[in-house]
Amino acid sequence: MVVGTIIGGAIFVQPTEIAKLVPSLGGVALIWLLAGTLTFFGALVCAELASAFPRTGGVYVFLNETYSPVFGFLWGWAMFWIIHSGIIAIVAVIFARYLDHFIPLGDAGIQFAAAGAILALSAVNYRGVAHGSRVQTLFTIIKVLAIFLMIVVGVTVVSGGGVAVGNSSLDVTSSSPVDIVQALIAGLFAFGGWHMVTYAAGETIDPTRNIPRALMYGSIIVTVCYIALNVVYMYILPLDVVVTSTRVAADAADVVVDGGATFISGLVLLSTFGAVSGIILSGPRVYFSMARDGVLFPWAGKVHPVYRTPHLAIVLQGVWAAVLVFTGSYEQLFSRVIYVEWIFFGMMAWGLFLLRRRPSYAPTYRIKGYPMIAGLFALSAAVIVVQRFIAKPFEAIIGLGIVLVGVPVYYLWAARRKGEATLRGDR
Repeated sequence: MVVGTIIGGAIFVQPTEIAKLVPSLGGVALIWLLAGTLTFFGALVCAELASAFPRTGGVYVFLNETYSPVFGFLWGWAMFWIIHSGIIAIVAVIFARYLDHFIPLGDAGIQFAAAGAILALSAVNYRGVAHGSRVQTLFTIIKVLAIFLMIVVGVTVVSGGGVAVGNSSLDVTSSSPVDIVQALIAGLFAFGGWHMVTYAAGETIDPTRNIPRALMYGSIIVTVCYIALNVVYMYILPLDVVVTSTRVAADAADVVVDGGATFISGLVLLSTFGAVSGIILSGPRVYFSMARDGVLFPWAGKVHPVYRTPHLAIVLQGVWAAVLVFTGSYEQLFSRVIYVEWIFFGMMAWGLFLLRRRPSYAPTYRIKGYPMIAGLFALSAAVIVVQRFIAKPFEAIIGLGIVLVGVPVYYLWAARRKGEATLRGDR
């Protein structure tokens, strides 16, 4: 799930954005290494918290336990309206656009294909976590093997002198600190989703052991794949092609072998399909936990009598994500995802310092590099949030505004629950 959810469509488009900001092999490799390291640090923080609170809901549960229920609610609120459903819509559209390479769809057809993929994979996950996990595992194995094959073929061709080696410069001094931070943010988007495995902790066998291992090993595997794949891109293609390409992976594949663009289009198709499956599988577990805690409609917390899944929460998420495909709102949500998400990631890391001071806090896994790792991750989150606000103030304000709207909603819901409890007591 960790590998399959992270490796979606972004790795096939983000290298161009990064190369524009750090135009050298050394700069690109550094950015992907930094993004992978930050993801690993976040995975370690998440691993400790998951071992302490191995319940369905992930970040929602962590924020509830660390701060107060209102912060957990705001995470779930932001997930549904901005982060999670928006990412499902975005990745599904990428899937449909690459499907268009094989079957001409047109603009309307792409929208229907994206919505259809969302609903079809929602139906798979509706039938049980085992069904969703099998789909996720199959597509993860296929795409990691395909990426590995592309790396091996690319390195073999380059080392054999089959193509010109153009971007061998390791110089990173031509990029400003602002460029490096912006490039890092672009890289981090391609690593998005690493925390989602914690959403299904309540359905995981031995979660206090398996979730920390999945987070750590999964983030390492993805980092190695990303760095190796980008080194191949930069060695095979001239820098100006990397910077201007809208499909850098396909362009590189065309250089390596005839018909490579078709191969890479198929790879992206599989990659995005598997990623959508993983994202769909994880999100409803948060809405399920919220409903069970009384901060969402009770029906969202119902479990299917046969499939034992939060089936109505899966339907709720699938319908909203499909709506986003047709409204085009996902394009605006896309630019807000990083800003909003990393506010909560920073809170999650800072919360570790608070939890460590509580006598009742007893995780089965503890970060060996604490407090440095948690501190660096929290500081990085603050830098990312500030930089995004400076670079995209309007989108940042809109995203933050949607989150803050959740505050009165939470208290209105809490007041309603209190009133209902009082009436029950009167009876």
